[in-house]
Amino acid sequence: MISPITPKLTLVGAGPGDPELITLKGILALGKADVILYDALVDQALLKHATENAIKIFVGKRHGYKQHPQQDTNKLIVEYAMKHGHVVRLKGGDPFVFGRGAEEIDYVQQFGIETEVIPGITSSISVPANQGIPVTKRGVSESFWVITGTTSSGQLSRDVQLATQSTATVVILMGTRKLPEIVAAFGQAGRENTPIALIQSGTTAEEKVVAGHIHDIEHKVQTSGIGAPAVIIIGDVVRESPKLMDVYRAAISV
Repeated sequence: MISPITPKLTLVGAGPGDPELITLKGILALGKADVILYDALVDQALLKHATENAIKIFVGKRHGYKQHPQQDTNKLIVEYAMKHGHVVRLKGGDPFVFGRGAEEIDYVQQFGIETEVIPGITSSISVPANQGIPVTKRGVSESFWVITGTTSSGQLSRDVQLATQSTATVVILMGTRKLPEIVAAFGQAGRENTPIALIQSGTTAEEKVVAGHIHDIEHKVQTSGIGAPAVIIIGDVVRESPKLMDVYRAAISV
């Protein structure tokens, strides 16, 4: 007798890049999946935790090229859940931090499909931490902002302008192409000497880092060749990193 199919969606955060930084609960979910839909920022080594019979489908979007628009992904989740049962949607970082996870949950629930969310380690905290940058530190920063560099309209978030008036650490995701605008905003606020770092492909073997100040970071980025995907960290906490201290010692001695 064939068991009836019970459709389900489990949204799993894969973490910042290093496949060992997924949660144990996320790994267990992969082992129970009938179908896995995974993103571009997910290390494919994670797929080895799935069963041999699990269907694995790439639905990634990267560097502004939308191979699979979000509405197509939403429909695929429902289609595969109805046909095969348990769908794991594997997303980089945490699915609720600029991961459009809430949109996918909202869409799927319209069809009466059971949903579950397994949080992931967000790159906004873990990528700086991997380079020794604390987003908060007593006596240095009491809070932090996490801002999208590019809104749905393609513009720089207005919150960046607000953040320039704050003493908080500012973490900007998906903002590499907006770096000139970000630098201009902080420069206009008189923050030219604020430390800033860009970390490309954080926590992975391809990780690249460049650090400096608002006034010189564009030149350093151009020289280093760093590009997307990168996390931008702005604030005095950047110079607190043991790995980056030499950058700021050199700047003081000049």
